[in-house]
Amino acid sequence: MRIRTLIREPMLHFLLIGITLFAVYQWRAPRDSAGRTIVITRGVVNDLVTQHVAEKGREPSAAELNHLIEAYVHDEVLYREGVKIGLERDDIVVKRRVRQKIDMIVEEDASTRTPTDADLSAYLTANQARFVQPAILTFEQVFLGTSTSATGEVRAVAVTYRALRSGVNAAELGEPTLLPHQMTRTPADLVARDFGAAFAAALGQVPIGEWAGPIDSSFGAHYVRVSDRTPAAMPPLAAVRDHVVREWENERRLRARTDAYAKMRSAYHVSIEAEPATERP
Repeated sequence: MRIRTLIREPMLHFLLIGITLFAVYQWRAPRDSAGRTIVITRGVVNDLVTQHVAEKGREPSAAELNHLIEAYVHDEVLYREGVKIGLERDDIVVKRRVRQKIDMIVEEDASTRTPTDADLSAYLTANQARFVQPAILTFEQVFLGTSTSATGEVRAVAVTYRALRSGVNAAELGEPTLLPHQMTRTPADLVARDFGAAFAAALGQVPIGEWAGPIDSSFGAHYVRVSDRTPAAMPPLAAVRDHVVREWENERRLRARTDAYAKMRSAYHVSIEAEPATERP
């Protein structure tokens, strides 16, 4: 009797209908909750095509594109499964990659404005050392050797000077060396590369057309004659515009990173549980 009465209860009917509808929905509805749907957007496809073109020099075929998409899905599935069990936590490689992507986003946001001539001129003026054109030098040298004795160097200079006055070719004098006996129209930074910065700087001071020395290089002492010297000069913006643009944009990216991090860092409180290391007395 009770069962018949219970069967006639409207609430039971509503409950059974609800259960049936829920079961049908679970059966028919796509199982894409909790990150189970992987959407291959047009942007993703374009990126895959771009990467293929960069590597192969041509667009992928239909089969190759399907393979690229499946490889993308493969990586995405493994990544999501790894995140699900916490493999990304405290992983330095994952953290570094995420940091790099944030830097890229910040840099892209900061690169929307093209620098004006006023921007570039101001940057060129503020950073002259980066763009100055080095002195151009033409000189010949006689290697006097590696003697550390001042008396020995003075004697070597005197001997070399007399030989030159008597008409001996400078290339036939001095100690044997693999260094060039003469350099023509050579930028000072390249002279510094071969002989050392102090030697290149000294060539900027000696009188033109006169033998002078001893002048020290990274290898020893030299007797030198500078026959031509074009002083270092600041180039006009038009001559170095591309270089200035690259440096200006690079500095803007670095500044954007620094500013973005400072803003993000201000939102965090750092609690150091371990005592910081201190220097021992």
